[in-house]
Amino acid sequence: MTKNRTPRSGAPKRPGRPAGAKGAGAPDAKRRPERQDGRDAARDPAKSEAGRERRFASKRPESSQRSQASDRSEAPHRSESFERSGSRTDAARHAADAAPAPRLSTEELGREGRRDRAAVEWPIGERPSFRAPVILTVEPGADYALLDSGDGEKLERYGSLTIRRPENQAIWPRRAGADWEGADAVFTGDTDEEGTGRWRFPKDTLGETWPMRQDGMPYLGRFTSFRHVGVFPEQAVHWRFMTDLVEKAGRPVRVLNLFGYTGLASLLAARAGAEVTHVDASKRAIGWARENAELAGLADKPIRWICEDAVRYAEREVKRGTRYDIVLLDPPKFGRGPKGEVWQIFEDLPYLLMLMRQLLSADPLALVLTAYSIRSSFYSLAALMGEQCRGLGGAIESGELVIREAGDDARLLSTSLFSRWVSA
Repeated sequence: MTKNRTPRSGAPKRPGRPAGAKGAGAPDAKRRPERQDGRDAARDPAKSEAGRERRFASKRPESSQRSQASDRSEAPHRSESFERSGSRTDAARHAADAAPAPRLSTEELGREGRRDRAAVEWPIGERPSFRAPVILTVEPGADYALLDSGDGEKLERYGSLTIRRPENQAIWPRRAGADWEGADAVFTGDTDEEGTGRWRFPKDTLGETWPMRQDGMPYLGRFTSFRHVGVFPEQAVHWRFMTDLVEKAGRPVRVLNLFGYTGLASLLAARAGAEVTHVDASKRAIGWARENAELAGLADKPIRWICEDAVRYAEREVKRGTRYDIVLLDPPKFGRGPKGEVWQIFEDLPYLLMLMRQLLSADPLALVLTAYSIRSSFYSLAALMGEQCRGLGGAIESGELVIREAGDDARLLSTSLFSRWVSA
């Protein structure tokens, strides 16, 4: 039982320690921790010293604390503590050194990838003759038809399915009579060429793929998250041009297909008798191309499937002295390689075309370039192609790939620019 402190005049009485007897009597539960430490220190001199140092340290100036810490670090019984502190400091320093560097922008990554490239070399000699504008038109057929277009969309038939997708070029009104609301699949989302979105199936839920044919060759149409469907139908005019060259060559023909996507050009070339190298930076696209090869019964044809950045692969092929008779280029405006390489068409195309010229055989047949969604013209592509094809003879053909609508009062939908060198 505790005694009451003698109260001051007028002050209320409350329980406490005896007056004038601080520290005496029974333990007080409200005492500060250092008081408890002090009692323990009476039994342990080492604790007593540690307690005094902790109490006095808070009263010293900061410079004095640093000095005392330095003195203590020299004492033998403090060495272990100092080593632990030093280890923590070193660890913090190493952690700071290992902190990730600021992420580079796309422009910076592109410049970094081009830093060690050789300068673009421009051949000498006469430029090929020039034919432009050349408009290559895809007509409606059993495999594919553009049913209607307008108001920023297009309505297409791929085999048995009717598909509705965004189309930035279609700035005119729709024609009357087209069944837009009866589409089997509708893409909703970003209207940009490479924008992501999702597919909606108003009638029946459809799977990812469906059977298609191109000039009698079976393959799979495919709903992707980038509004594409596994095929660019306007390319059919280039594919027929290429297969005609292969079949009429009367000799073995080697074809290089860069940015090969789902492999239709590669498979059609192989079916015509060519030896093909198919290159794409997407492992998924390579898988789709192989799947199409199996479906078409062409898996045993001489096709090399290469998952690689197009520029890096072409550089290695030049060093190996490999040569091709036909080269197909279908690059995007922007892309990334499997190891993070950056492709930007205006910055990288001149260098890539230089490599393509170096890869052409002694008796080449064609070099075909297609470009989508860029602020340029086919005249620009033709001028670039003409400079890289100096001394080859032949001709440069440049223009647009267009698709004609089905039915009456049909219009032409422009889809891409192209330029190609042909040997005759």
